[in-house]
Amino acid sequence: MPYKEREIEKKYHSIGEVALMFKVAPSLIRYWEGEFDIIRPKKDRKGNRRYTKIDIQKIKYIYHLVKEKGYTLQGAQEVIKAGKDQGFDKVQAVQRLQEIKDFLINIRDQFNAKSGQ
Repeated sequence: MPYKEREIEKKYHSIGEVALMFKVAPSLIRYWEGEFDIIRPKKDRKGNRRYTKIDIQKIKYIYHLVKEKGYTLQGAQEVIKAGKDQGFDKVQAVQRLQEIKDFLINIRDQFNAKSGQ
């Protein structure tokens, strides 16, 4: 079995990278930072925001509530304040299941290509 290198995972992401992940403007990420207390990225000496994996998961939760579920900002704030972390866990679970599905589809396609189908 050939050696497979592990992907190098970044520890911090810039606001531009985070905005690209969600296909939104960086200004929206900054705005959400002011509206939601759970988003608190670290800042470097220049004041540039550095988002960790946990920060990105929190933004993903807010994105899910606001953009996908259709909550208003106030409604999303109330859901977060009510401590409904189950929703946060569900979003993470769905994302992980999607990654597994994509992986399995990729394996199937490679298998079909090798077997000549």
